[in-house]
Amino acid sequence: MLRKTVTHSIRKMSYKLVALGNPLLDLQVNVDAEYLKKYDLKENDAILADEKHLPIYEEILNKSGLNLLAGGAAQNTARGAQYILPANSVVYFGSVGKDVYAEKLTEANNKYGLRTEYQIQDDIATGKCAALINGPHRSLVTDLAAANHFKASHLDLPENWKLVEGASHYYIGGFHLTVSPEAIAKLGKHAAENNKVFALNFSAPFIAEFFKDPLDASLPYVDYVIANESEAEAYAKSHNLDVDPKDVVAIAKEVAKLPKVNTKRARTVVFTQGTQPTVTVTYNAETKDFEVNEYKVRELPTDKVVDTNGAGDAFAAGFIAGLVEGKTVSQSVDQGQWAAALSIQEVGPSFPFPKQAYTA
Repeated sequence: MLRKTVTHSIRKMSYKLVALGNPLLDLQVNVDAEYLKKYDLKENDAILADEKHLPIYEEILNKSGLNLLAGGAAQNTARGAQYILPANSVVYFGSVGKDVYAEKLTEANNKYGLRTEYQIQDDIATGKCAALINGPHRSLVTDLAAANHFKASHLDLPENWKLVEGASHYYIGGFHLTVSPEAIAKLGKHAAENNKVFALNFSAPFIAEFFKDPLDASLPYVDYVIANESEAEAYAKSHNLDVDPKDVVAIAKEVAKLPKVNTKRARTVVFTQGTQPTVTVTYNAETKDFEVNEYKVRELPTDKVVDTNGAGDAFAAGFIAGLVEGKTVSQSVDQGQWAAALSIQEVGPSFPFPKQAYTA
């Protein structure tokens, strides 16, 4: 009886961060440049699988050194944020199949204490991502499967909407713009109407290129935009910005000053650049001024770098966790860089145990 009472009280508590994305099982394996060329894949890119890419999943199952890891960019970030934050701080929404792969995702998330409220698809398999590693580079090829069938109505379930209402921060993986813009808008409207923090990660260059309309429809709700330099460049080109597509500060300014629903919060754009400085731009709509800052990346000896796959997700985890904790943008960026440095010393998008605490 006591056990039931404790479990019930835990499930009733408020989770400060709600994350939404596409849960995937990562199939991570080392390949050479010829293998990428065989499937017309680029290094440091992420795409949705076409029919021509489908043989990849069967092929890499037979490759030595294959690692099966809990993946999906927003799920990685949610797991990382829960690693940093106090217990019962993060809940994640997405769609999975009713299969062993979903069970593996749940097991991995349970290790971190991440609560998942999956929408279960009875007759569609859990999505998977081939993470093809070539030295320090990675190419991601995703077959969304069940992840592609998330419906906004899942958030409307009374027990789920209570979790949404109880949160103070929301994090959206840009990949979900290909799945349910309606769900993103639902969370965005709630955040704006209640002056809560809403963050969106561009996630991949193809989002700005091929899902421009849902991206543009979501941005008015966004307080914090997170992206890397390739995604920033793709945005600049797809939106015909009158700036140098390599000038991340100029691009960030254009994104920062876009119309915004919640005028009580300034918009901040955060662009990472690998080992180059992280750039933040905050726009003051009243004064029309920009606050621009650059933050040198934490140095890490080359021999300590094990796997850079998921580094961006780890940065986002540290950054959004910082915001949840009430840290400044500067402090949150530093925590993001700490989390990224910690993660790339592990295999896949993961963190070491026993847990390590952030130090400035």
